[in-house]
Amino acid sequence: MSSESVGGILGAIVAAIVLAVAVVFGPIGQYGKPPKPAKTEPAGAAAPAAPAAPVPRGPVIKEVPNQ
Repeated sequence: MSSESVGGILGAIVAAIVLAVAVVFGPIGQYGKPPKPAKTEPAGAAAPAAPAAPVPRGPVIKEVPNQ
């Protein structure tokens, strides 16, 4: 057998394996899959508490180009 025929056979085997894996794992992305259920929060859930005062920030240092 020549190297081209061996390469063709191995290429066909690899292509068949890739195709089989693609069929097993199904379509990529949301297409073809059932929609995910929406998250619902319980009615008694409290909103997160807002901070009492904003955190003070340090000085803003801007670089000025030399002219």
